[in-house]
Amino acid sequence: MQEMSSRERVMHALTHRKPDRTPVFEYVMHPAVGEVFIGRSYLEYQEESELWLREADERGLEEAVMSYVQARLDLAEFFGHDMLYIAPNPVPGEVNYYDPLEAIGSRFILRNDGSPEERMAERNEKVQELLIKKLPQDCFLVYHFLRQEMDRRGLDLPILAPAYFHGIWTDTDLMQTMLLAPGAAADHFSLATERALHLIDDYCSLGIDLIGIGGDFAGNRMLISGECYRQFIVPEVRKCADYIRSKGSYSVNATDGNIWPVIDDFLIGCGVDGYLEIDMKAGMDLWKLKALYGSAITFLGNMDCGAVLTFASPEEIAEVTNDILAAGCSDTIESNDNDGESGQFGGGHIFTASNAIMASVPVRNYMAMVNAYKRRFSLVERV
Repeated sequence: MQEMSSRERVMHALTHRKPDRTPVFEYVMHPAVGEVFIGRSYLEYQEESELWLREADERGLEEAVMSYVQARLDLAEFFGHDMLYIAPNPVPGEVNYYDPLEAIGSRFILRNDGSPEERMAERNEKVQELLIKKLPQDCFLVYHFLRQEMDRRGLDLPILAPAYFHGIWTDTDLMQTMLLAPGAAADHFSLATERALHLIDDYCSLGIDLIGIGGDFAGNRMLISGECYRQFIVPEVRKCADYIRSKGSYSVNATDGNIWPVIDDFLIGCGVDGYLEIDMKAGMDLWKLKALYGSAITFLGNMDCGAVLTFASPEEIAEVTNDILAAGCSDTIESNDNDGESGQFGGGHIFTASNAIMASVPVRNYMAMVNAYKRRFSLVERV
């Protein structure tokens, strides 16, 4: 098969056609790891927002954003990545309100007394007042600069951007309100959808290819019941997925954890194109997922970034990498590519870690994964 461009490779995976090799990228990499490979330090505003904002205030926003863009593309070129995960850049003096962790955090809980449902109602009022609006356009500088710099470097990497507004995380007030005051919980998720749709609209106008939706609601077991998930979250995530599809982009549902009790709702009920943050250690087996949903869903993952990449030996990591890549190509169905050829299914999988590559991941372990991938596809290994 003729060598594909990164965009062709990713688009084949998303449309369930056989690419020349499995597309690869890294979801999130902490700068403490990344700077080892590019030979210079940089700040990641998703991890170090206060430091990054201080730098942007001192250096100027455009200079800070361009420096970030150059570091991210240096990493992508070093590893040969086929796509990028990029969040909007913060802007000094603006509320970082696309960040769901901040948006549901204590800043919107106006008092500690009262019941969970009273606090949730008050939070909903503050979200309605402060957050139902478009982001400042300066938040999207990173995407404009990425396009410019990719053009300069001769790159064309599809971009995945986040609109994760429907997660639970450790929000105990929200979990209790689902049971005690369903109306207030429904209002919360409706507002989350309104916020998400504003951001999705901006992404689609920028030509963003993949948009992450949903949000965490599970660990080793689910944090809420299947009934609550189906009642409150599925219809709202479905609205986002349908809107993304109407705009010609792809939706990717994301959560850690064991979600087998609601897997059909999470994938088919939500109407999404992909599944990200596939949690191997929580029991989300890619072989089984591909067997059940391989003809409909693109899977992004699922190297375990905790126990495997942090604590396993390089030999074990190489073995797990090969198993994931084999699982990603495991279905056999008839499909047609652009040349009209029919044959073995090879799409529907994009290789990445299940979540963030933190400083706890030894460099030699990460490179064991990288080189196992390269060996499988007869690419030049990195040292």
